[in-house]
Amino acid sequence: MIATRRPAVAPRSQALSAGFRRTFESLGNFNFALLWISMLFLMAGTQMQMLAQGYLAYEITGSGTILGVISLGIAVPLLTVPLFGGALADKIDRKLLIQGAQLVAALLALVLGVMIHAGIISWQHLLISSMVQGALFSFMMPARQAIIPQLVGQNRLSNAMALNAAGMSAMTMGAPAVAGFMYDWAGPWNLYYFIAALSFISVVLTGLIKPTGDPIPKKQTAVMRDIWDGITYIARQRILVVLLVVGLITTILAMPFRFILPVFVVDIYRQEADSMGLLTAIMGFGAMAGAMYVAAIGRKNRGMLLIISSMLSGAGLLLVAAIPIYSAAAFIMVILGMGDAGRMSLNQALLIELSDNEYRGRVMSIFMLNFGFMPLGTFPAGLMIDYIGGQAVIGMMGVALIAVTVVIFVTQRQLRGIA
Repeated sequence: MIATRRPAVAPRSQALSAGFRRTFESLGNFNFALLWISMLFLMAGTQMQMLAQGYLAYEITGSGTILGVISLGIAVPLLTVPLFGGALADKIDRKLLIQGAQLVAALLALVLGVMIHAGIISWQHLLISSMVQGALFSFMMPARQAIIPQLVGQNRLSNAMALNAAGMSAMTMGAPAVAGFMYDWAGPWNLYYFIAALSFISVVLTGLIKPTGDPIPKKQTAVMRDIWDGITYIARQRILVVLLVVGLITTILAMPFRFILPVFVVDIYRQEADSMGLLTAIMGFGAMAGAMYVAAIGRKNRGMLLIISSMLSGAGLLLVAAIPIYSAAAFIMVILGMGDAGRMSLNQALLIELSDNEYRGRVMSIFMLNFGFMPLGTFPAGLMIDYIGGQAVIGMMGVALIAVTVVIFVTQRQLRGIA
């Protein structure tokens, strides 16, 4: 009797199960799970507040200029304050710093809700709020990123950072839509009360965290000395300098497209605002998919994957410039989102992993300066659009990003070799 061979269903299902567990392995750490869930609440509130702040400012003033000034308010602190935030993250208890910043964010949203409800809100108040938000993130984010290795260890760091990026992308997709609905249905004051509640929940969740890794050594040195020590430490670590330069250049060349997108939607695709919202959501989906892939692969060829992600962003920009069709843009947004997620999550994970624990806050504070330098790409791109058009500008940025990535690939052997 000839035995029939049964299909290997079990091994395949076991492989899928193992892949799923590997993707979400960092969430098996209870402390990191608390940090991650608190990040979801915090980012949901932040995304909602950004939408509410801009819409309310335009309702109050009807001025695009004032709207631009308020949007710029959050960027100004990001050029200076992160250096102090990073120094404090390496000087005091990181959990305490995170808690303090989140509590102030919650109180800020609550105060704004009361002012709106009382009818005494003005655009100046919103500008101050925007600047305070930028300062809070400058203090909080280096500490939030630097505490992750204390929770999950070195081996799961890339996975944890990628899951962070995936969660942020999910909130970018969903939270603004919820905020728009609540703004119309319940009024802006109730939306701000809801944002405050989300922030308070984040405070409670992070309060339950118990860091288990090596604590940072207590220091009695001046903050300015700590900042300078951090800069000199980075300067001595060539790979950290390379990663920071890669992050800065790719941010300047790739990120401005998000701000220029309205030009494509209105002037090139001939669509309305809802179409822009759909493209943004699709880009967020691509970013989430890219981050989940990074979470799944673990510690494999991360240096090369960082380079490939930058190349993917450049290729996406070139495709957007070459194909002026809205339906095609919807597919290209997935490519751009995946490239963005790969660059951001891998860059941050490698920076933290390759830094000593006592310097991680300062290293991440230097990385955060990228967001303050973003106008270096956005402003000149906006000026050039008026003269040569959006497609030409984005095409030039795509070519530049691909060229820079090729140079990095050829010259940075150490980066290529990172596992």
